[in-house]
Amino acid sequence: MYEVELKFAVSGRAALERRLVELGGRLAEPQEQVDRYFAHPCRDFAQTDEALRLRRVGDSVAITWKGPRIDAATKTRREIELELAPLPAALDAGPTLSSWTELLEALGFRRVMEVAKRRQPLRLVWQGAEVDVALDTVAGLGEFLELEIMAAEGEVPAARARLESLAQEIGLGPTERRSYLELILQSQPAGQPR
Repeated sequence: MYEVELKFAVSGRAALERRLVELGGRLAEPQEQVDRYFAHPCRDFAQTDEALRLRRVGDSVAITWKGPRIDAATKTRREIELELAPLPAALDAGPTLSSWTELLEALGFRRVMEVAKRRQPLRLVWQGAEVDVALDTVAGLGEFLELEIMAAEGEVPAARARLESLAQEIGLGPTERRSYLELILQSQPAGQPR
């Protein structure tokens, strides 16, 4: 599956949320998310435009690999995400995120950085497709809105057109193709430890 995503830096979050609800958006419970990114032991993900992360939402942890972006306008990329089952209490001396981190580090992966955010998820139907919407407040970066549709390879152009249409309807400005990790890393002064 491909994650077809448009991301925008935003202000006026409350007004955006109201507009999305007017369009039929259904609010879900807000989430505190921690994304822990890893570097591969044998290849440079910055060069291959890939990402490997562990995401914690509450007590749940998922591992996600994101492939290279496939176009110049969106953040469309192949994505494989797997929910990780909690370890039995007898085997897990700490939180599940720590245990999975320990496993990846034992295999040679190196922890790069954590990105913390508060996410207000919404879901709405636009032009016949379910769109996942996220209003994010990202520590150290500010506020963003993401529009996302998961699509099979042949459905990517139609999904992208739907998201562009929705963004236009909401009145969003230019897209941001960089990930939160890239934005944070690029905002750090040269030579600062990551």
